[in-house]
Amino acid sequence: MNLYRFEVTTKRGIIYVVIAAHDDEQAFRLVEIELEKHFLKIPDFTDISLHEKKPIRRGGGFVIDPRP
Repeated sequence: MNLYRFEVTTKRGIIYVVIAAHDDEQAFRLVEIELEKHFLKIPDFTDISLHEKKPIRRGGGFVIDPRP
């Protein structure tokens, strides 16, 4: 299993999404599912970009810095 960090580009800015999945295809599907669960109305996105992929192990994680 891997931990994925995505950036979803919308007209209003960037949304950061972190997903745990077995493969890349499943991870991309889960990004859309998580967006549906989080927002009442899914924002129109122009791009979903995979920025980092790491194997899940003890003590692993990501730093998400929203500063421009």
